[in-house]
Amino acid sequence: MHFTAQDLNRTRIAEGADPLWETVLSLHRLRESRTEPALAAWRQHAARHGPGPLRLLLPLVPPRGYFPDFLTPAAASAGVEPGLEAVMTTPRRRLRTEIGMLAGQAHRPGHGQHAAPPSWMRSLADGEPAALRTLARSLRTYHHTALGPGWPLVGRRVEADRALRLHALRQDGTEAMLRTLGPEMRWRRPVLEVSYPRDGDLRLEGRGLLLVPSYFCSHPVTFVDTELPPVLVYPAAPLAGATPERAAGAAGRSARDGTGHAEGLRSRTYGSGALRGFQTRFGSLTGTRF
Repeated sequence: MHFTAQDLNRTRIAEGADPLWETVLSLHRLRESRTEPALAAWRQHAARHGPGPLRLLLPLVPPRGYFPDFLTPAAASAGVEPGLEAVMTTPRRRLRTEIGMLAGQAHRPGHGQHAAPPSWMRSLADGEPAALRTLARSLRTYHHTALGPGWPLVGRRVEADRALRLHALRQDGTEAMLRTLGPEMRWRRPVLEVSYPRDGDLRLEGRGLLLVPSYFCSHPVTFVDTELPPVLVYPAAPLAGATPERAAGAAGRSARDGTGHAEGLRSRTYGSGALRGFQTRFGSLTGTRF
């Protein structure tokens, strides 16, 4: 990522956890065999009631490679519903382009084994209102049910990371803050080098950069469309003293006492058994977008 002086002045940190970025990236974590405390509620629910919205969401977010940029609009920084409204109003031309890219990688060498795109994806690419409403409903249901009970964990980690970056920014400036982002990101003025599956250059050209710390992010990720406002999502630093056992306990308490995501439902907690067929069909490796 190539910065100008103007870009350094316009680099900022997201104000909190982005609900749609977390939703989409959690679909990668859901395919992992290891337990993710913030998804404990979803696994228990899925074991009892089946995978539900995953039937639509997993084909849109493969375990490796590209997933559509329109799934993570900037409007989601204001909440789930503004983000879903932006998804539902995505221009048809953009839908066709991005879903076409997704379909095109299904059997591309080096991208792993992806299932062929289902037939309903054509309706989505055509911008049919019913298909867009179904997508929004699936994202909403999965977000509230899967992430809602564990949302306090997500929020605490993201807020702690944000405080760390803001401290460096206020004390020593943007360049000092960028140097704190390692180990997969390295600041070498005027370039931020990011570990990525493929080589490429993103010239910010005065637009600045929005840094988005994420609980579910495993590796840095950005939009494929370089014309979109520049965003870099990166793994939020773990909380000091946090352990999987403590995190799981906190997630369980949040589910029981209703202190999950303010926009979420009071849901039960989720299990990997119901996902076995989906792991086989859609892959079990954590994804990296490229």
